[in-house]
Amino acid sequence: MLFNSLHFLLFFPIVVGLYFSIPHRFRWILLLVSSYYFYMCWKPEYVLLIIASTLIDYVAAIQMHRQTARARRRLYLLLSLFSNLGLLFAFKYFNFCSDSARMAIQSLSLSIDMPTLNVLLPVGISFYTFQTLSYTIDVYLGKREPERHLGIFAVYVAFFPQLVAGPIERSTHLLPQFFEKHTFDYRRVTNGLKLMLWGFFKKVVIADSVAVVVNQVYNNPHNYEGIPIWIATYLFAVQIYCDFSGYSDIAIGSAQVMGYDLMQNFRIPYYSKSISEFWKRWHISLSSWFRDYLYIPLGGNRTTKPRWYANLMIVFLVSGLWHGANWTFVVWGGIHGAYLVLSIWTQNIRDHIYAQLKVDQKSFPARLFKMFITFHLVCLAWIFFRANNIGDAFYLVGHLFTGIEFKLGGYYLGLPRIELFIAAAMIMVMEMVHLIQRQQDARDVLATKPIWVRWSIYYALVIGILFLGAFNNSSQFIYFQF
Repeated sequence: MLFNSLHFLLFFPIVVGLYFSIPHRFRWILLLVSSYYFYMCWKPEYVLLIIASTLIDYVAAIQMHRQTARARRRLYLLLSLFSNLGLLFAFKYFNFCSDSARMAIQSLSLSIDMPTLNVLLPVGISFYTFQTLSYTIDVYLGKREPERHLGIFAVYVAFFPQLVAGPIERSTHLLPQFFEKHTFDYRRVTNGLKLMLWGFFKKVVIADSVAVVVNQVYNNPHNYEGIPIWIATYLFAVQIYCDFSGYSDIAIGSAQVMGYDLMQNFRIPYYSKSISEFWKRWHISLSSWFRDYLYIPLGGNRTTKPRWYANLMIVFLVSGLWHGANWTFVVWGGIHGAYLVLSIWTQNIRDHIYAQLKVDQKSFPARLFKMFITFHLVCLAWIFFRANNIGDAFYLVGHLFTGIEFKLGGYYLGLPRIELFIAAAMIMVMEMVHLIQRQQDARDVLATKPIWVRWSIYYALVIGILFLGAFNNSSQFIYFQF
């Protein structure tokens, strides 16, 4: 079920109404049934994968806790790791590895038939796999007790607001909330609905509109060069942010309506002044997951510099592969890893240059310059993320500075000029909200305004969604494919 569908607009109020109508002790049943139904609307039989993952990790954690010998505890941890990662590999990476091996063998002038699996990638498998793995790892490390209530643990794994695209929640944060009794709170409910409304606006008005231009250029790269590639790349940066942060807003808002607190997933990432800061603001639940469960166990930065650099590269290469079984994602992750290594390596040189130029790095011009550079480094990497294959990516990068002469009417970008201007205006509206959010939650600011101001904004957003939303071109959220 898609958030941006009539189905969800009917499903969600019914669930919320029932949730606050039934006794607290039965609510986990409603949430579990609703979550499984939410997932089964896509492909019913794949809910068995979630159930299998739930049962394996539930049993593994309990058995792990009962063992006193570390070696036996490790066996149950390995059971969880191999079971979950094995399912992830089979559905997501088996064909990728098979095709890569076949191409490598063919490069040696040899011929071989490699097996492939004709299966559809389960929606959200990377997200719920990482969420349940964090639980078993935390139990193994003694950070929490195993959950004995199978039903509530199953809700934690399958909670529908964040099931298919996060945020990737930690059990220490989300699981205890299912035992709390949530009463209907008008302020909390309306705040959640406001966040959902803003998420829908970003998705259907901005992301799905600019996606037309992005798809036109990136699906036909050899027809373009120069400025059209820049425009499409800038718009993809907008698209993926509005698409994914829009999803996160809807997920967090819908959970908030029912009384649940999900972690923040984005903090205006394109205002970052370094790549390191970008990854503290972008897809926070995933970047913090890799930090806690991969980067720190590898040694983090508490080691020699060569090992530190290697740790960073490993984390970002794995992060790239997590996003998709395609070499474009691996290269994208490698680029970000290289950015961070280069940043650390050149830190003293850059500080020296600023000192020689007598530039205060905290001044507005310096911060603006850093944001400009960081944003364009991120956009350069986005080319590999969005390109359909490595060949297209290198073509796009290689033609960024060719054919610079450009007339807007000289290229077909997929949208009429007036719709491009409307999309640009909506992006400006979003940026004005971002400027407010740098200091305070926009909802808190709005709450201080007169009622006519508040309701004018609410109506404007609803009307914008109804009349400017690209419903004919709307699609599933980008991160559903991961």
